[in-house]
Amino acid sequence: MKSATFPPLRVEPELRDAVQSVLREGESLSSFVEQSVRANINQRRMQQEFIERGLRSRDEAIQTGEYYSAEEVLAEIDEMLRSSSAKTGK
Repeated sequence: MKSATFPPLRVEPELRDAVQSVLREGESLSSFVEQSVRANINQRRMQQEFIERGLRSRDEAIQTGEYYSAEEVLAEIDEMLRSSSAKTGK
């Protein structure tokens, strides 16, 4: 598969300077931009999946009439953490 390019991107000089100030040794501006785009794509996909899970959960609660209070959920999470900590000795 052939590689493609992004269109040129005009930015304020301050933004370019800020990016260049955080580049790691051997890292190019192009590789930084590519990594940033990939990270943003991943974040948006995870966010969309989170929203979809929430909507499915809401729909299931509406169908079943089974709801849980925030206190119940937090208590269950606390119990899971205590159980996990006991198993790992932390």
